[in-house]
Amino acid sequence: MSREAGVLLAISSLPSKYGIGCFSKSAYNFVDWLKEAGQTYWQILPVGPTSYGDSPYQSFSTFAGNPYFICLEDLIKEGVLTEEECDAVDFGEKEDDIDYEKLYKGRFPLLRKAYERSNISENPEYCKFVQENSWWLSDYALFMAVKNFFDGVEWTQWPEDIRLRYGYALDYYRKELYFEIEFQQYMQFKFFQQWYALKSYTNSRGIRIVGDIPIYVAMDSADTWAHPELFQLDERNIPVAVAGCPPDGFSATGQLWGNPLYRWDYHRNTQYAWWVSRLWYCFNLYDVVRIDHFRGFDEYFSIPYGEDSAVNGHWEKGPGIELFRRVEQCLGWHPVIAEDLGYVTDSVRRLVWETGFPGMKVLEFAFDSRDSGSANDYLPHNYPENCVVYTGTHDNETVVGWLDSITEEEQKMARDYLCDHVTPKKELYKPFVALAMRSNARMCIIPIQDYLGYDNTCRMNKPSTVGTNWRWRVQEKELTEELQKEILHTTKTFGRMNWN
Repeated sequence: MSREAGVLLAISSLPSKYGIGCFSKSAYNFVDWLKEAGQTYWQILPVGPTSYGDSPYQSFSTFAGNPYFICLEDLIKEGVLTEEECDAVDFGEKEDDIDYEKLYKGRFPLLRKAYERSNISENPEYCKFVQENSWWLSDYALFMAVKNFFDGVEWTQWPEDIRLRYGYALDYYRKELYFEIEFQQYMQFKFFQQWYALKSYTNSRGIRIVGDIPIYVAMDSADTWAHPELFQLDERNIPVAVAGCPPDGFSATGQLWGNPLYRWDYHRNTQYAWWVSRLWYCFNLYDVVRIDHFRGFDEYFSIPYGEDSAVNGHWEKGPGIELFRRVEQCLGWHPVIAEDLGYVTDSVRRLVWETGFPGMKVLEFAFDSRDSGSANDYLPHNYPENCVVYTGTHDNETVVGWLDSITEEEQKMARDYLCDHVTPKKELYKPFVALAMRSNARMCIIPIQDYLGYDNTCRMNKPSTVGTNWRWRVQEKELTEELQKEILHTTKTFGRMNWN
């Protein structure tokens, strides 16, 4: 197997002019920058439309794209917006931060203007897109139109006729909200038009995109509303149980995520048709698919609906290898990364091994004083070749922030492992990056913050918190030629150079 490297940077974290990273020229510039840095992969976060809290892991649809990522400059070139209109909107003052409230209030009115000037219904490419994607787009566009009609409240609070999808109610809202539905379809058309152009360019530069999908869908999503049969809901479409994870050393009450759980018996009886469709779709969107919370396919944590913590939850068996055998039977083999972090049982290890998918290793987990034995799975000398190593993920502290937060004992453990007691602490992130790069793992992905040596003010997400996450952006001036050469040198040194 070849040794490869890549960089983790969310679309939203790209530099751009109008408040959030998007499919603008800056995205293409970043691809060029990665190419010159010798990288093979660009890993991103989920690209779905986000709900309350702005988390890409809680999306209104597992199939739709985030309208925030539509490049406004392209719409200016098309003549459906003017530069003056875009410049007049207040998207926030900080280039390194996303102000989601201003983004929401400013971007959708612009997109609405673009739609109203587009004569989109006369565009044959749009008509083809709507027809080919009707299997998910019709429900999604109606869902969003009705949600906006009811001022954004969750679908579980809609009037019964549309909440339970009575035929006459569906007909009524499709007619009443015709133009709002078309607007939603227009935004999806522009999103995917721009996305596939960027992906095509990225691939032409010899770089592959690692996409990311959550195992669960959000309760407040078109998926749950349109297909309640897929989930553990009662006859009123109220959840019976929801997802989370149990109490552990980090949280005495566990984590209550609130996502609806799958009715695996139904999926099994339909030969996993929905999952086959979902993964087929993702394999077209991305070159590699990372599946979040992979252990949920082996066992999932079920919490009775209405609980305010995860204390009273219990484990249930998931579909196991049967699901992935069916996917491979229908779609053939495709590259997948299994996010197998956290408490990993022997049965989870077996499932990952049976699929053949590489699991994940996070370097920050290797120096936990509570698990200081040499058999620690996260110590690089224990890595199998078939895995992906990260210094940290979007959920972790940056390496610099982590070094500031760990105990003196753990810092000594790390320095002893590095055989480095002389590098100043503020520069120690560089040996850590090198440690990941020289490991036996076939693939090495480094968050851009760790190449830049940034502290936790640039952290992407702190789990179980709301309000300050998913906001960080890199600035164009930070993606220097000097940094590019440093990354190239490290990548070459450890045999991970992309020669394409």
